[in-house]
Amino acid sequence: MNLGASVRVNKCGVGVVLSAMVLLMMLYRYGGGDEVKRDAFSDMVSLKSLLSAAIDAAERGGRIVYDVREKANLNEQSKGKTRENANDPVTDGDLMSHITMFFSLQRAFPAVKVISEEHSLKPSDPSTIEPADILNPEVGAAVSENAFVPAKDIRVWIDPLDATQEYTEDLREYVTTMVCVAVKGYATIGVIHKPFMHLTAWGWAGKTVSPNLKVSSKKAGDDDVTRVIISRSHTGQVAALATAAFGDKTNITLAGGAGFKTLEVISGRADLYLHTTLIKKWDLCAGNAILNALDGKMTTLEGKIIDYGNELELKNEGGLLASLYDHSKYFGLLQEARKKEG
Repeated sequence: MNLGASVRVNKCGVGVVLSAMVLLMMLYRYGGGDEVKRDAFSDMVSLKSLLSAAIDAAERGGRIVYDVREKANLNEQSKGKTRENANDPVTDGDLMSHITMFFSLQRAFPAVKVISEEHSLKPSDPSTIEPADILNPEVGAAVSENAFVPAKDIRVWIDPLDATQEYTEDLREYVTTMVCVAVKGYATIGVIHKPFMHLTAWGWAGKTVSPNLKVSSKKAGDDDVTRVIISRSHTGQVAALATAAFGDKTNITLAGGAGFKTLEVISGRADLYLHTTLIKKWDLCAGNAILNALDGKMTTLEGKIIDYGNELELKNEGGLLASLYDHSKYFGLLQEARKKEG
């Protein structure tokens, strides 16, 4: 027995062992399957995992929004005036929700670009924010087939608190937190969470929607009545345009929050959501994605699909028409009315 003999190390063998150890660590961390594939190829993102993370982020933000509203002081400030001369407020609920939602998504998917309404705010130590959960059992049960997309093709739009004005007025039913995943500019995955109603609705275009989402099987109004939901704080000339387009029997409902209004259309309590002035894309993307998953439609008033692919283009200047059914009919009537107005 030669105790002094040297030991030769096979570098190839060591490499194989190390690779196996890394794979085992990933299996332990993520439970295998799609999530392992996502991390093994960091430039590719599992949309199933990203949907789970979006749900977690929206609900975590919603819990903050709820807790802040329960306090006596929202620490309300103003970001200025809108084009319609309405106050544009911001509260601790907006800012604290942003921190949790934005950085939980960024930590879970560092290669993905995330765009938030309150984009300038950062925590002193982002590592204190837990990464968003990428394993949601409901998503796992509802979505049988995954999809993998290059990170460079994805933009995630978040609204940490939609309907801030209504939030300050304690009109809680209008308030939502929202996350949207756009792939090559197309609104693909949308999550709308109602923190005070304890409801989370989501949709994945080409796949499915959340089991709890109430979807109308037919349009809400009678044949001669069109139910239109519009913004209570940014009405502009929209009510007059709706009446001119759809007739004197048009039923106009004022409401807060783009997320709330889109869900009203989906549920059948409104036929369409109409907006004629500027609106930010983080207000629209999640509802747009859910409509896409239901074969509904959201366009500008010129009939153009809204592009969410450029994080530098935050504004939708072209107005808005959203409907679950009969979009072409409503669009045609609006075009006729706008032509007559000159």
